[in-house]
Amino acid sequence: MASPTAVLETRDLTIQFGGHVAVNRVSCAFQAGTLTAIVGPNGAGKTTWFNLISGQLRASAGSVHLFGEDITGLGVAARADKGLGRAFQLTNLFPDLSALENVRLAVASRHRIGHVFWQMASKRRDITDRAAEYLRQVNMHHRADDVVANLSHGDQRKLEVALMLALEPTVFMFDEPTAGMSVDEVPVILDLIAQIKQREDKVVLLVEHKMDVVRSLADRIVVLHNGELVADGEPTEVIASPIVQEAYLGVAAEAEEGA
Repeated sequence: MASPTAVLETRDLTIQFGGHVAVNRVSCAFQAGTLTAIVGPNGAGKTTWFNLISGQLRASAGSVHLFGEDITGLGVAARADKGLGRAFQLTNLFPDLSALENVRLAVASRHRIGHVFWQMASKRRDITDRAAEYLRQVNMHHRADDVVANLSHGDQRKLEVALMLALEPTVFMFDEPTAGMSVDEVPVILDLIAQIKQREDKVVLLVEHKMDVVRSLADRIVVLHNGELVADGEPTEVIASPIVQEAYLGVAAEAEEGA
């Protein structure tokens, strides 16, 4: 049985590529109003686990549950429709449209205003206003009319966060959301994630290598190593555990010392 308070749960989730088990029987439940950081060394299985949860990969064994429903057999779009939001891999940007047009299409899709999304969305002021507000939240309102192909990598990543916000998910999945951003751009996304965390009806999952970010945002840390869940608990407890020091933090510390 799923935990009665779990919004999202994986049960013995496993994927095998040939003879290599990339994620091995990972069971974990996530409650509303929490932000969980998923950490581990390169190759630990973090992004693969994310891909299994959001539907980019099909599990070899185990299951994924959302609000107690088994969604293991559903594809990416169906999982998104039920409330799973995956930043940077959930939706492809339309490079020849403007930033506002991209978000407007996402808003139209979420609210099912019609099959011809572009014509319908462009004629409705409420849809445009809502899209503009999502751009404002990621500090992209001043680039609303810019064609996506002309945006910097950092701005495109912020735009993808705006698209995820427009789809109004219950579960927000961020995979290294600040990678490729300038120092000035990072606080915008981190502040936005912190705001989402405050909403008691949302679940936030964050794959992140920067431990200062993890310490500032996480209510809980899950550690993967060699595809297995090796630690799970409050940040101070997990960070201090010997297995984390050896498997992840020690490696990071050595790299920083050598930098």
